[in-house]
Amino acid sequence: MSRWSDSPRAQVEPVAALVAVFAVGVALTTYAGVLDATIPTPDRNLADPTVERAERTLGDPGVADPQALAAGLRAGPDGYDLNLTLEATGRTWHAGPTPPPNADTAALAVSVRLGPGRMRPGRLRAEVWA
Repeated sequence: MSRWSDSPRAQVEPVAALVAVFAVGVALTTYAGVLDATIPTPDRNLADPTVERAERTLGDPGVADPQALAAGLRAGPDGYDLNLTLEATGRTWHAGPTPPPNADTAALAVSVRLGPGRMRPGRLRAEVWA
């Protein structure tokens, strides 16, 4: 008998090796996809997720409080400026610096709390720029 054939070391079943290679490939593909989704690119509109995050900070879900509009500025992405505009019943509230014309813009329909028990349909707009 050969000395190498009796040794149990460094022997792997072919199926187990293929499964391991497959798992590493899936892990690398997933990592690359997540990394690509998190890195901002010039063609990505940052205002879409920002307006949704800002809406959650302005009061109850789906109901925006104009008095809390400044608190919504924390929803902006790091390294970017944010302007929030809330409109309802012909009234407009703003928070944040004046946006340039090339800012990414997104809007969301919300209910606006005008007082105790008084809500009206409105629109929350976020404008994001670097």
